[in-house]
Amino acid sequence: MSGHSKWHNIQARKGKSDAARGKVFTKIGREIAVVVKAGGSDPVSNPRLRDVIAKAKQNNMPNDSIERSIKKAAGELSGVNYENCTYEGYGAGGSAVIVECLTDNKNRTAGDVRHAFDKFGGSLGANGCVSYLFQRKGVISVSNEGVNADEVMLEALDAGAKDVVEYDDSLEIITEPNDCTRVAEALTKAGYSVESQEVTMVPDNYVDLAPEKLVSFNRMIDTLEDLDDVQEVYHNVNLPDEE
Repeated sequence: MSGHSKWHNIQARKGKSDAARGKVFTKIGREIAVVVKAGGSDPVSNPRLRDVIAKAKQNNMPNDSIERSIKKAAGELSGVNYENCTYEGYGAGGSAVIVECLTDNKNRTAGDVRHAFDKFGGSLGANGCVSYLFQRKGVISVSNEGVNADEVMLEALDAGAKDVVEYDDSLEIITEPNDCTRVAEALTKAGYSVESQEVTMVPDNYVDLAPEKLVSFNRMIDTLEDLDDVQEVYHNVNLPDEE
């Protein structure tokens, strides 16, 4: 399959937005706090922590900041307790949106998320109203510059990947959530350049929006991502290439 990766396109847009706001380290720090409390502070025995550490490094988070976040979550430093909460709803044109949050005040977060949906013509729904349209998967992006795509595919499948899709500028490796880090490490060990890895919600299908609806949709997503409590926003809208 040739073309520009839809997932890569969405991530590039979100990555630029996060960097501009300067909030990405705070969001990753919260995520570290939750996974450490759930599975311990040793990344060897806590695969979710390994995934978040990899994400932190991909976003150039300093090692001392990562270690401080882990220590804080493990109780070695004072910190705030955060809870997971997820909201589902509809954006412009009936598009599907999932918002994952980490918060110390669920009432505040629910109000902020609902306001963002309402302001731009969306509507917050009940849990489960759109999540059935997505699957949680590991997504690894590998540069295809100067490599043999078939060899990368064989290496990835041998390491446990479920699928490999070739695009113009990268190879996208799909894994089960718990296999993402292991497959990425195997590819790195084999000498391939892993550009990103993340466990995420991947839509089964993408939808196209009319230009005027796309403007409203993008504003809603920007508003949601600007909220301090929002960690991730997933959707099934096919965004135009920003090249």
